[in-house]
Amino acid sequence: MNYTPLEEKIAKLANSVIEDLGFSLHHVKITGDSGALLVQIMAEDKETKNLGVDDAANISRAISAIMDVEDPIDRAYRLEVSSPGIDRLLLDKGDFDEYKGFEVKIETAIAAKNGQKRFRGFLNGIKDNKVLVKTDQGDIEIPYSSLNKAKLVLSDKLIKATANSRR
Repeated sequence: MNYTPLEEKIAKLANSVIEDLGFSLHHVKITGDSGALLVQIMAEDKETKNLGVDDAANISRAISAIMDVEDPIDRAYRLEVSSPGIDRLLLDKGDFDEYKGFEVKIETAIAAKNGQKRFRGFLNGIKDNKVLVKTDQGDIEIPYSSLNKAKLVLSDKLIKATANSRR
C-alpha cells in the first residue's frame, strides 16, 4: 500500500490538479517493466465517491498538461484516469471504519502465525492500528502496518449501498 518514489511524485502532481477541480485523489499505480508505463490515477467526488466519464476526461487533460510541463517520467507512458470503483481499494485507516460490515479481501506482507497471508471476511473496523475482520475461522486482528492490499468484495449489499450514495 506504499507508493514507489515515482508514484509519490505523480501523486503529488495529480493531487493538486484533482483538488483544484473539486475531486479527491484515491490512488496512483504505475505498472509496466519494458516499453511504455501505465500510469493509473483513481479519483472521486468527495461526497458521492463516484467519478463520471466527463469528469475523468477533464482530470486526465489537466494532469496530462501538468505532466507535460513537469516531465516526471523519463520514458513513454500512458495515462489512465478512473473511479476507484465499487470494489475499491481500502487505503486509509478511515476506510476500514467507513466500510465496516462489508466483505473484504486482505493480503499482508507478513504472514500470520499459521503462515496465512490472505484473508477474506467482513470488516469490523479498525482499533489500535489493527484491522478487525470476522472470517469463517473467527475474528482476527491484522496489524495495519502489515497490509499489502485491502479491497472490498463486490456484493449485492455493496452495490445497494453505493447506489444509495449516488446523486
